[in-house]
Amino acid sequence: MQNARRSFLKGAAGALGAGLWAGVDLEAYPQNTNTNSKPSALKITDLRIATITRAPMTCPLIRIDTNQGIYGLGEVRDGASKNYALMLKSRLLNENPCNVDKLFRKIKQFGGPARQGGGVCGVEMALWDLAGKAYNVPVYQMLGGRFRDRIRCYADTTESHDPVEYGRRLKARRDQGFTWLKMDLGIDLMENDPGCITRPGGESVGQGGRTQHMFTGIELTPKGLARMGEYVAAVREQVGYDIPLSADHFGHIGLNSCIRLGKEMEKYNLAWLEDMIPWQYTDLLKKISDAVDIPILTGEDIYLKEPFMELCRAHAVDIIHPDLATSGGILETKKIGDGAQEYGVAMAMHFAGSPISCMANVHCAAATENFLVMENHSVDVPWWNDLVDGVEKPIVNKGFITVPDKPGLGITLNEEVVKQHLLEPGYFEPTPQWNVDRTNDRLWS
Repeated sequence: MQNARRSFLKGAAGALGAGLWAGVDLEAYPQNTNTNSKPSALKITDLRIATITRAPMTCPLIRIDTNQGIYGLGEVRDGASKNYALMLKSRLLNENPCNVDKLFRKIKQFGGPARQGGGVCGVEMALWDLAGKAYNVPVYQMLGGRFRDRIRCYADTTESHDPVEYGRRLKARRDQGFTWLKMDLGIDLMENDPGCITRPGGESVGQGGRTQHMFTGIELTPKGLARMGEYVAAVREQVGYDIPLSADHFGHIGLNSCIRLGKEMEKYNLAWLEDMIPWQYTDLLKKISDAVDIPILTGEDIYLKEPFMELCRAHAVDIIHPDLATSGGILETKKIGDGAQEYGVAMAMHFAGSPISCMANVHCAAATENFLVMENHSVDVPWWNDLVDGVEKPIVNKGFITVPDKPGLGITLNEEVVKQHLLEPGYFEPTPQWNVDRTNDRLWS
């Protein structure tokens, strides 16, 4: 029997050599796998943090180490405590990082809207980076493959109270190669212009107020609406009407002022109006979107797919805008995009952070069919590109990012540059104090 088996294998090998494997160097095939890693035996041994700063941002970078020497990189969203990630360590130790979805379901209860989801999302990024390195494939491939080779970006652009100057700055973005623009359009532009805004005495028109829009008593007057229109008209005069131009940061104005402002903006063909009111108010967002013939967008503070689906089912928004470092990470954001597509809703992506989170967004955008465009706040930071190696430079090139083909997220850290921009002492120091956290995490009895 053994001789018969050997004879069969020998014959099969000969047939393959003459056919399927003809002209192929069989010795090269082990190069297609990561021989330094045995994925089924991978175990997480540590979770470490190195926090960098770019005023006003702080970016806690995550490194998840394993028993086989490979590690994964992630990032906690700007403004979130690094402790949001460190508290998850005891729940991850000795787990196989390749079981990304299993581990995400184990830790997702410790995230929440806005910055509260930063730890869970950063860990999820690092797990995907590890799994990709273990199996020697890029993250987008593990998500089902890519729909595009380049990711369209728009860039944050410093506001000016002079619309002509602001238009010039946005036109400069277009000259850099950007094919989508976004402007800030806040009522702070008219703070000292009498007759444009009505507000209760002492109520600030600044962007930092903690009172939600519907409860401030701040409204735009007809004069104020006209001034906002004149401002956008001057910007459009500079950049033209043939390029998408989105708007954000309107201020905490009442619902009816949102509707009136939206109608005033229709003639300028804006690509979207962003976060006009807080995302939690589905019915009120639908009231705006039903009244205004400009796309309404929200989502950068939403955690997990369920609230996004509520907005999409109600057609309360035309475009969703998850921040992958808040929304649940790479796979959850792809699920959000795919779910939105079922309702005919497109997906833009909010991003502000280091190249680590940037590349996590890039892989997700590449793998999500209804993706439109991704934000970037760092195109003017001279050392931002130098934080990582392994990808094309500049990372944002003429308004696009090339999707990397290397394993995992496709990047390695430039340790020298990262160390130059540390917010606090310590570069991925061990964190044994977070090894044990005894709690009952089960959500059901």
